[in-house]
Amino acid sequence: MQIEKIQEEDAVILKPAGEIDLHASPELRAELQACVGEKVEVLLVDFSGVDYIDSSGLATFIEYVRGASAHGGKIALFGMKKKVRTIFDLVRLNELFSITDSAEAARAALAAK
Repeated sequence: MQIEKIQEEDAVILKPAGEIDLHASPELRAELQACVGEKVEVLLVDFSGVDYIDSSGLATFIEYVRGASAHGGKIALFGMKKKVRTIFDLVRLNELFSITDSAEAARAALAAK
């Protein structure tokens, strides 16, 4: 897995690519914890390059939500392939995360919260 980090004026965008599994989760966790440490207010995660996510990957995002809540950080996910979206829906994480089709829709969803 590779992760690209893009700093924009109003948000940080993470673009993981590949599979988010037990082997890749530590790298993702480090990136997300860095965002918590930097007190990133708006984090957008571009899932367009993610082919698979397992429970360790899901747990990593849940950990981020817990850590970011201390400083009011928000997260939205966008661009998921149908197979990956199904995993989030099955475990009802679509109730915890704003999941949209585009970065613009993700920003709008967070602004509405």
